[in-house]
Amino acid sequence: MERTETPQPNGSTHTISLLVENKPGVLHRIAGLFSRRGYNIASLTVGPTERAEYSRMTIVVRLSSSPVDQVVRQVQKLVPVVEVRELSPQDLIERELLLAKIRTPERNHAELRALAETYEAVIVDVSPDALVVEASGTAGKLDALEERLRPFGIQELCRSGRIALERGFKTLAPPSLK
Repeated sequence: MERTETPQPNGSTHTISLLVENKPGVLHRIAGLFSRRGYNIASLTVGPTERAEYSRMTIVVRLSSSPVDQVVRQVQKLVPVVEVRELSPQDLIERELLLAKIRTPERNHAELRALAETYEAVIVDVSPDALVVEASGTAGKLDALEERLRPFGIQELCRSGRIALERGFKTLAPPSLK
């Protein structure tokens, strides 16, 4: 169930992938640039890469007036940024993670297990009056699951930001490794 973002009334959505030095303060500097320019960050994730000295950032940003290439150029100027690229929707593999705590009587557990299975989700915690569901997938898949869980009574919900890679052999890598 793949979903591509459609332009929002307040701008179009872009996924930007960055390879940055794994040093303190990098996230602050990059988020600060977006804030100072008035760009609306819809999602931001940071995590380790295959090399300990680098981290990968995936930023989903909604732009109403500035072209995305201008944003990419501004980010590229920051010293801790090794490489930055906008990922095109057709070349994008993206996923998010969802955890949802459902307060529900035990008589509903079988129905919730079946619903979770439909979305390739798993039940990661069970108590007599609640379940915790874990799912990963595209934003569209998780939106649909969230809607189906709402009637059961979502007590808590947590979604990660989007992570993304380009299809094929294209890669973000420091110049010394290309």
